[in-house]
Amino acid sequence: MSMAEQQKKLLQGNEALARGVVESGCVVATSYPGTPASEILGAVMVWQQQEEVAMHLEWAVNEKVAFEIAYTASQTGLRAMTAMKQVGLNVASDPLMSAAYLGVVGGFVVVSADDPGPHSSQTEQDSRLMAMLAKIPVLDPDSPAQARELAGLAFQLSERFSIPVMLRPTTRVCHACQDIALLPVERLNRVAAFEKNPSRWAATPKFRYQLHLELNRKLAEIAAYEPSAPRRLNPQTESRLAVVASGPAASYLKETLSDLDLWERLSCYQVIQPYPLHSAFAGELLEKHDRILVLEETYGVIEMQLRDRYKVQGKLSGAVPEAGELLPEIVERIVADFAGLPAAAQTPAPAAGGRRPTLCPGCPHRASFYAIKKAAPKGIYPSDIGCYTLGINLGGVDTVLCMGASISQAAGFYQAYRVTGQQRDIIATIGDSTFFHAGMPPLIDAVAQGARFVLVILDNVTTAMTGNQPTPAHGTPAGRPVEIESIVRGCGVGFVKSADPLDLPGFTALLKEAVNFSHDRGVAVVIAKSPCLVDRSVPRPKRSQPKVDEGCVGCKVCTERFECPALVFDEATKTVSVDTMICSGCGVCLEVCPVGAIKREVGA
Repeated sequence: MSMAEQQKKLLQGNEALARGVVESGCVVATSYPGTPASEILGAVMVWQQQEEVAMHLEWAVNEKVAFEIAYTASQTGLRAMTAMKQVGLNVASDPLMSAAYLGVVGGFVVVSADDPGPHSSQTEQDSRLMAMLAKIPVLDPDSPAQARELAGLAFQLSERFSIPVMLRPTTRVCHACQDIALLPVERLNRVAAFEKNPSRWAATPKFRYQLHLELNRKLAEIAAYEPSAPRRLNPQTESRLAVVASGPAASYLKETLSDLDLWERLSCYQVIQPYPLHSAFAGELLEKHDRILVLEETYGVIEMQLRDRYKVQGKLSGAVPEAGELLPEIVERIVADFAGLPAAAQTPAPAAGGRRPTLCPGCPHRASFYAIKKAAPKGIYPSDIGCYTLGINLGGVDTVLCMGASISQAAGFYQAYRVTGQQRDIIATIGDSTFFHAGMPPLIDAVAQGARFVLVILDNVTTAMTGNQPTPAHGTPAGRPVEIESIVRGCGVGFVKSADPLDLPGFTALLKEAVNFSHDRGVAVVIAKSPCLVDRSVPRPKRSQPKVDEGCVGCKVCTERFECPALVFDEATKTVSVDTMICSGCGVCLEVCPVGAIKREVGA
């Protein structure tokens, strides 16, 4: 091995996992961005370029499409990977369940990054339960280094048993950093070769029954597969007390054993394959130990497979919290109690403080929501998943359910009020990437069902919240851009107009026109088109920053109702000033100020 191949690099968990994917000979990788998984495909792109590997890499329109493209590549014998966050796996659940029955030819790895906490998700659901539902094996890394290692094991396991394999990092693994030794990239030099077999690839329900029996047989064999067996952390210790851990909790357990001097008192195991749990391990564990503590996030997946509620303690028994992260201090407290040590003094959590999350200074979404409130002050405002969800601070977001639901809920609100003889102004908001992801089917349904509401598509020309990944509107070198306006017209919408929300008076007037149209004629769509300020790839005109003159009366409309972070209220003087360090010069505040005290510099 050359020196270059032996070099170590400080990598984020997602970068390390991506390195493992490329090192394993994967040639097709797809994703839809979502924290904590967003950086995985971008990192694969970097490694692919550095290693000069021929690969197809794709930011798909949603997780279902991403899954199906990568899975199809595995049907041709190539190694493939798809990456998403845990709620994205819900979107891909239909092909996931079927692919488990049909199996694979080339290795196929489904990375589902979970978010215990949750830090940036609607739920803290446990993807390992989805693996159990689909009947596929799942691997649970405890660190960036192990994420890279288990990526390779996942491909091996997939090909050995001809089955999709889930790799399930969590936020702490995805975003931690660790020195990683780079290994050579495996170049398999395979050629895509799809072998037609309708009884398998297009199986009817009768054949699916047989495939289900075959799947059950595979799981029994995987539960005895040595490379993915649980690992003993302290083989020199023999104790009637045992602790079993997986994921980040295993890393915390190692630290806790050292800190509490428990290496010689507790037998400790790390499970890297929570499902299916190795049958021999489960039997030996229950035979050798009188009491067993299970540490895992987020549900009791390992615990329920041990099936002994008298010996086993964990989430199901109440010994381990059923929600939230297992942080190091929580693990230490639980292990100390299990070992019979006196409870350590609890450090009180710091008081919450600081400014609440808000849209960036100059963000066009802020202007959009302000205009929505002006155009329909008594309206109902369903919204969606994206950075624009922060429109809740401006009073412009009433509901957030899941990707694409703002349109379905707008239709639902209309029908609920219509059937009871009422009418309400309804303005839904959805981002451009979210519209491509899940907005088209509910829009078609709304038009077909005669719903009446306004849909504002917040088109900032990027997937902003997850790192400015491209949308179909960008196109690709091999394809061409897809226009949102053309799609909306193709869905049958009769009112489709675009405008820049930074022109607040004009945009507000357009929204009022759309509201009037929706009352009598159906769905109206307004495309709020203005680029994200964080996306530096989009050129934007240089604007002079405004200033606040002596006419300011301290009404706080600009700081509270408009909530621009670049406008600062001084409690001493009861006036507002402009923070020139962060002001983008968008100028919307000139229209917001009710007394006209915010002005452009003379000559600007």
